[in-house]
Amino acid sequence: MAEQPEALDFSIEELGPRNIHSPITMSKRKGDFIANYVSDNDFIRYDVNADLGDQPPIKREQVLEKAGPREMIYFMPEHVHAGIVTCGGLCPGINDVIRSIVRCLWYHYRVRRITGIKYGYRGFLPEYSFPTMELTLDNVDSIHKIGGTVLGSSRGGGKEVEKIVDAIEQLNLNILFTIGGDGTQRGSLDIAGEIERRHLKIACVGIPKTVDNDFSFIQKSFGFDTAVARAVEAVASAHMEASSQPNGIGLVRLMGRESGFIAAHTALASHEVNFVLIPEVPFDLQGPNGFFEHLERRLLRRKHAVIVVAEGAMQDKLIKEHKTDAGGNVIMVDVGPFLRSEIEKHFKKTGIEITLKYFDPSYQVRSAVAVPVDSIYCDRLGNAAVHAAMSGKTKLVIGLVNNEYVHLPIKAAVSSRKHIDPESSLWRDVLDATHQPILMTNAAAGINFRDGGSYKPKAPPH
Repeated sequence: MAEQPEALDFSIEELGPRNIHSPITMSKRKGDFIANYVSDNDFIRYDVNADLGDQPPIKREQVLEKAGPREMIYFMPEHVHAGIVTCGGLCPGINDVIRSIVRCLWYHYRVRRITGIKYGYRGFLPEYSFPTMELTLDNVDSIHKIGGTVLGSSRGGGKEVEKIVDAIEQLNLNILFTIGGDGTQRGSLDIAGEIERRHLKIACVGIPKTVDNDFSFIQKSFGFDTAVARAVEAVASAHMEASSQPNGIGLVRLMGRESGFIAAHTALASHEVNFVLIPEVPFDLQGPNGFFEHLERRLLRRKHAVIVVAEGAMQDKLIKEHKTDAGGNVIMVDVGPFLRSEIEKHFKKTGIEITLKYFDPSYQVRSAVAVPVDSIYCDRLGNAAVHAAMSGKTKLVIGLVNNEYVHLPIKAAVSSRKHIDPESSLWRDVLDATHQPILMTNAAAGINFRDGGSYKPKAPPH
């Protein structure tokens, strides 16, 4: 089994002993057709790879705790006041998660005080004076049928930790659910640290939100399947436009700041993409083995091409000045319009007539209603978050790992970003689907390419 880094610890922090019987009626034995409580001794390995031979003893910090309802809980349900906040950019399924949390608190634990914080962490700050929103069964009943978030969202505000915890105290919250990405969960960890410093008993539980699917350890983020489904629709339109005229090019710019998972999965789902450009795989535009050379060869052979580019591609070449937005994210140069302009300039220079259609479905993707597979995932994430919080567990996010719902320490979840491994089976399958070269860099001109043997430069014009 591959060794886990020694500094990584999957242990979960708790507010204190659990002395209250859960109001959820479940079983402790198998075979009685009644769902079972989850024990704190139910773990899974993160690394499923194995080597033959003796294995070292497994330590607690090396395994992930399974999520689910516990027989004994920490909070008295009748005393609980829970808060929910959504931060960062929009993503399919946010409303599904909110609805799931409210319904699980209400039906399973009889919690009646549930407050929505408006417009992200800024909703806690007194200078904005945003009203809170009471969440009930009635006003969340149909929110999964609309996109976005009924609570509103914003970037920033998460560094005002002392003010946020002041507001949490004033609201008399016992539990805070944070729905958001890397920055949101870092903020949640800081908030939990300040809560601990003040010796308060408030649980902080996160549901990780990143349409880019780049959270460490978690196999899939909610909203990802919906994003791919909507992106495939854009690719289908791009392919129709490109294939309907000679030398037609469809250029689709998709989300993926640091990881190209949406672009890669979209190519696999559509099988209409000829080039996938992602942050993890370098490429040159010009030169004997550059992207433009292979694009020319594609047009010569098939008379059309569809290109998918992730938003984070080429940023090492495009970003001239390091700036960040309110959420602490690096402000990127929009690679879509840049690449469109460069393609048009290149073919004008070569004298090859093209027709290029540009598609950017980013906001349609982000604001879309979750597809059924995502709605199911969101519902289960929300339920697991409630069970963890009511058990007094804190400083964690809920994630799916090796097809099991688990408690993952926030510190581990935000320790790094997940990226596509260019030597992985996923990227291998993308290359098989697109038939694009393994590498489109001039330093790799001797490699054997997918479109017909080793690269040979074109003969110079007579």
